Amino acid sequence: MRTPIILDRRTPAPLHRQIYDEWRRGILSGRFEPGQRMPSTRELATTLGVSRATVTAAYDQLVAEGYLDGHRGSGTYVCRELPERTPGAVTEAVERRGGPPLRLSGFAARLGPVRPRPVTPAGVIDLSSSGPDFDLFPFAVWGRLVRRHVRRLSPGLFRYARDGAGHQPLREAIASYLRRARAVQCEADRVVVVSGSQQALDLCARVLVEPGDEVAVEEPGYPGARHLFAAVGARIRPVPVDADGAVVSAMPPAARLACVTPSHQFPLGVSLSLARRLDLLAWARARQALVIEDDYDSEFRYSGSPLPALQGLGDSSRVVYLGTFSNAMFPGLRIGYVVLPTALVEPFVRAKWYADRHTASLEQAALADFIREGHFEQHIRRMRRTYKLRREALLEALERRFGGRAVIVGDAAGLHVVVRFADADVLRRAARRGVALATTAAYYATRAPRNEAVLRFANLGIPAIREGVRRLARDAG
Repeated sequence: MRTPIILDRRTPAPLHRQIYDEWRRGILSGRFEPGQRMPSTRELATTLGVSRATVTAAYDQLVAEGYLDGHRGSGTYVCRELPERTPGAVTEAVERRGGPPLRLSGFAARLGPVRPRPVTPAGVIDLSSSGPDFDLFPFAVWGRLVRRHVRRLSPGLFRYARDGAGHQPLREAIASYLRRARAVQCEADRVVVVSGSQQALDLCARVLVEPGDEVAVEEPGYPGARHLFAAVGARIRPVPVDADGAVVSAMPPAARLACVTPSHQFPLGVSLSLARRLDLLAWARARQALVIEDDYDSEFRYSGSPLPALQGLGDSSRVVYLGTFSNAMFPGLRIGYVVLPTALVEPFVRAKWYADRHTASLEQAALADFIREGHFEQHIRRMRRTYKLRREALLEALERRFGGRAVIVGDAAGLHVVVRFADADVLRRAARRGVALATTAAYYATRAPRNEAVLRFANLGIPAIREGVRRLARDAG
């Protein structure tokens, strides 16, 4: 192991002491792990250009103080039990001595904290965790498609892509699916493949928004969009949502951009009415504004006829349409897409290229086959039936346990429901009853209701759903 160690021969500190200090700092900061084998004294002396005796003196001191452990015939190792260890403490101390705090950009300073998803303790029923049921995904089919492209060893899949727009067969498959299933006006050359819908929103923020621009967002709405637009310096203008979706008459007249979820409003679950959809498109034309249509889970609608996308209703040059495979397949795939007005394709491709060059090619190739061969729509049909039964079980359990003291908000669609409880203590009591529950507080820019919760059902079996509601209702009212 050739370990970089800096020796300063201009200082009065002996070389063996400098070597000792470097190793001690590295061990305490976690740079060198317990049990890691050290380079031999001969090897390190040759690397550093010092005598072997100098290195031996440093090693002997580290062994004497309990940082290293020497084994005759097998080498020297970092001790597994150290006399002192605070991971990162030495590095942090060095950084503190380096001067004032580092200066951040306005973008970085405005970014909100990222909170890791908590681990659900054993025995807790998690009604807060989002995402599909992985156990029902056809991973055998997916693995076969991935192996197909690995065996072909197509050079294009293992080099940098020609541009950032995405794998052409996948763009064609997405365009064909969207025209058929969502009535979206698009050809493959208007589709840009991205690494999930969050990257799509990031590209929208960087390409379409200047600091000081007004951006209209739904209230309540997806915080990942609201925080991102605020971070690039936009002035956020919340627009209320009622039973017919976003109140278009409340759109700020100076807004440059409106970000909406018309097919299944997030989180309330209502649909934007046809009249308001047409009004929104008219507003965008009159104001020379753009509408971002986030169609995050439109595949899962359980009653009534499928709703066409807003983008397909009129002039598509005013709509940026976003979609993702995270809910329909699995989030780890990290593939989404943007359908753009023709004039925006090139700016988005350039921005995508400077962000990450391109989304992983092997997965794009497998996904193109997954869609073209019918596996994707077959999986959607299966999961729609499964999620419909789970949603019905959740609603039946809420009716049986709470009756009129729990009101369901939104349409029969998506992978969650919003529930307004008559008794706000139900939410405060959830953790004590062994139920992980999420309120809607994070989705409001203004004051949130105290009795509103998001109940997610997609990745829970029916028995667990019923038991979770039973626990919530224990001692209620």
